[in-house]
Amino acid sequence: MKKAILLGVALCAVVCLATGATTATTKKKTAKKRAHAVSAPAKTTTAKTAPKSRTAASKTTKGKKTVRKASAPRQLAPTKDRYQQIQQALASKGYYSGEPNGAWGPDSVEALKRFQADQNLTPDGKLGSLSLIALGLGPKRLSAQSAAQPAHAAPQQ
Repeated sequence: MKKAILLGVALCAVVCLATGATTATTKKKTAKKRAHAVSAPAKTTTAKTAPKSRTAASKTTKGKKTVRKASAPRQLAPTKDRYQQIQQALASKGYYSGEPNGAWGPDSVEALKRFQADQNLTPDGKLGSLSLIALGLGPKRLSAQSAAQPAHAAPQQ
């Protein structure tokens, strides 16, 4: 008999929790939140724009001032040696006719544009990752295909 009563009480407790039955204090708190939400004016959101400079930016929110750290520079310009590597790659493919000297000028830009057009890339004359990869100057990583075929494997007959 005691087990049946305990099971009944436990079942009632589970049902009350599952249906979201609340206590008097919870109801009062909920009523206060609803009253505050009704009386408070609706907040409008506006698009936030990023700071135009890379210096530290600050914003004020309800009397609190937060300071964001300056973001790191994106990417530095290539060095003279890197420009020379790119010019050498363009010259070996027949696009650059001058001496690879590391000075990136209009002749280098035109050679790169011709190369990009022949490779079905956007011929903008900018040294993007796709252009560098097409020149053979991209990252030195193993592809999935080369990793799957060990170097010591015997050729198939």
